[in-house]
Amino acid sequence: VQLQASGGGLVQAGGYLRLSCAASGRTFSRYTVGWFRQAPGKEREFVAAISWSTTSINWSTYADSVKGRFTISRDNAKNTVYLQMNSLKPEDTAVYYCAGGVAPTDVRPQTSYTYWGQGTQVTVSS
Repeated sequence: VQLQASGGGLVQAGGYLRLSCAASGRTFSRYTVGWFRQAPGKEREFVAAISWSTTSINWSTYADSVKGRFTISRDNAKNTVYLQMNSLKPEDTAVYYCAGGVAPTDVRPQTSYTYWGQGTQVTVSS
């Protein structure tokens, strides 16, 4: 599986962006997909994850720092996972990465994911 993240950019505080993670491979629906971010001088951190599913039913989970502002969703027909980011804050500024893993027991550690996309820069100005 190859992952391609896109949709980053420069936005003012309070604005919104939608990131996309496009995947190659016919078994994309079998992968749990996570979003992580890394701010300058900081370690990469978990943002959100959505479970794999061959139906329309998924579960999702979020870091406390983005809960209520970010929404993760997936469209298996398009092999794409989205991260809708609303009410953006300057502290959301980071490079955002998407990652894919097969049924991880814990979706928050980076080690749960096998495949990683390149990052997309999100910059939120105050």
